[in-house]
Amino acid sequence: MITIKKTLAIVSYNPETVEIYYEQMKSLFSENLTIEKFCIGTEEIQRGIQADMVLMPSFDAFEKIKKYIKNKSEIVIANRTISKSGLEKIMNMAEGTQALLLDESSEMAVEMISVVYQLGARHVELIPIDPTFKENIKGRTMIILGKSKYIPDFSGEIINIGSSLLDINTIIDIGVKLGLDHLLNKQNIKKTYRESVTTNFGLAEILGRINRFESELDILLQVLDDGMIGINSEGIVYSYNESAEKIIGNKKQEVLGKDGLRVLDQIPFKYVLRTLKSVKEELIKINGYDVIVSVDPIIHSDRLYGAVAIFKKFSDTEEKQHKLRVQLIGKGHKAKYAFEDILGSSESIHKCRDIAKRMAKSNSSILISGESGTGKELFAHAIHKSSKRKDFQFVAVNCGAFPESLLESELFGYEEGAFTGARKGGKLGLFELAHKGTLFLDEMGEMPLNLQKRLLRVLQEREVMRVGGDRLIHIDIRIIAATNRDLKEMVKRGEFREDLYFRLNVLPLNIPPLRSRQEDILLFFDAMRKEFNSHFYFTPKAEATLLNYSWKGNVRELRNCIEYLANLELDEVDVKDLPFVYEEITKEGIFDQEERRLMDAFLEEIGKNISKYIFVLEQLNKSYHEQIRLGRRSIYQLARQQGLFISEQEIRRIFIDLEKFLMVEIFKGRSGTTITDYGMRVFKYLRTN
Repeated sequence: MITIKKTLAIVSYNPETVEIYYEQMKSLFSENLTIEKFCIGTEEIQRGIQADMVLMPSFDAFEKIKKYIKNKSEIVIANRTISKSGLEKIMNMAEGTQALLLDESSEMAVEMISVVYQLGARHVELIPIDPTFKENIKGRTMIILGKSKYIPDFSGEIINIGSSLLDINTIIDIGVKLGLDHLLNKQNIKKTYRESVTTNFGLAEILGRINRFESELDILLQVLDDGMIGINSEGIVYSYNESAEKIIGNKKQEVLGKDGLRVLDQIPFKYVLRTLKSVKEELIKINGYDVIVSVDPIIHSDRLYGAVAIFKKFSDTEEKQHKLRVQLIGKGHKAKYAFEDILGSSESIHKCRDIAKRMAKSNSSILISGESGTGKELFAHAIHKSSKRKDFQFVAVNCGAFPESLLESELFGYEEGAFTGARKGGKLGLFELAHKGTLFLDEMGEMPLNLQKRLLRVLQEREVMRVGGDRLIHIDIRIIAATNRDLKEMVKRGEFREDLYFRLNVLPLNIPPLRSRQEDILLFFDAMRKEFNSHFYFTPKAEATLLNYSWKGNVRELRNCIEYLANLELDEVDVKDLPFVYEEITKEGIFDQEERRLMDAFLEEIGKNISKYIFVLEQLNKSYHEQIRLGRRSIYQLARQQGLFISEQEIRRIFIDLEKFLMVEIFKGRSGTTITDYGMRVFKYLRTN
């Protein structure tokens, strides 16, 4: 659609006056108006005037040129004024001064004297004259308007008050009649208004207020983060702030004055103007961005004046919500640890870290399993900190630390009045707090079955409903769950929902216990000893005891041990100084009564071949820590490398015996054989004794 420019013809007696009016119009309406210039009495005007509007200085001028106007043009007779500096010159004239005021015609001179008097210059006596004035004017004062070729022979004082200007009400009249009034809301008209004076004091006062209000509104609109677009009842855009520019991409000059129903057809302006109904928070696409827009009609005294749209990028809304959440929750709910904080040089922990790093790149749910104290939460922190969600919240909750009703309100939040004692205004749930981030559910095996069902729905629908609420809230979170219990066995016993187990166990991560990675034990000791600023060392026997201890509390128990020893302020630590009982490596310390009977039967059956059994258990123990499975041929080759003579047939028999006494599990095919927890304790006991 091509917009045809309107044409304005400016007519006056004096080329200078025509040029002044031309500059005023051009500065106000810029490229939106075609302006033609004519001087009365020239051949050019006799060829005819074809324009949408003709601006002329007086009715007398209209009478002289009306026969040359070719079509039904709008006619505007200019209301003229003078500049503030021109008025000041007149006000500085002495009281009672008589002065001639020269203008292009007598009618215009009379009109200008009227303007000067209305502006307050009543201390002087002004006499109107035009270029045809022939009386004796020697010794008199003459006031002229700009450069004039009409000045008669004159020897007195000449005061040039500058060219006349179009008064503000004429400018507004032109803008409205040509449909360009939206362009008057610019700095140009404010500048023109400041430089000129007007006899229309009511209009001046109103404009002054409007200018002040508009300035305040302009500042408000420009500092708004939201985009704002205003259209009139015809759909023409009259307001367009900087945020709208950034979101939509079009510059202000490309949109202002254009048909908003066509240029901005993605915004539901047409519907609002037609139905007079508001559109609230509708998601639309503009320039490839998801944008949330609200549009309201502007109605006053049952008359439609237009509509205004407020909009923002959906991503900006999410970001702002994130910032508000951060303010609400303070400095908490942030991941504190990275993968660099996870100590360990063993093959098993290396492998575990590598798997976790790869998992961090995904958005799938993770189930971390492992004994108490192995560092499951540490891994959860590190995974979040290496993920795409690292800039958002890491919210951790211990599912075993709350009773069922309290855990429900913590996770889902609640509305005001949801139950007795509910906080005024309600409470944001941890699911909402973790939006865009990670929710870490520790001790997942302790979550009640009723809540497991609600959690499953959250994972499936990505929506939550607060306790006592009636609306669904969209959330975007990643779940990391951790447990030291065997959830698979709990599923079999009906203590854990099978569907939830499979939802959580998309990416399983098993943290190996400390006893299965002995090479890390002394590494932990060194690091934690420095942390407690202690310098003790172990005797060889104490060190061997540490390495053979079961560490049922894993790293947590090991830390307690180091803190205990640091407080003893010893230089040398022997077995007797250790906080746990050394007898733990005897049969009574590591086996229960049934296991001891099984152990005695095993030792009686294998007789003198114990060294071969210890060798096989040792290789299976190593392979378990390295998370690989060994078969007979692999162990046979390892034995040959170490100079131990043992055939594959013997290894097969040893496997069968070990399985018989519950020390290994034999898998079919190439799956190999795996040592059991009981088998590891048997190996530790046999190696020590």
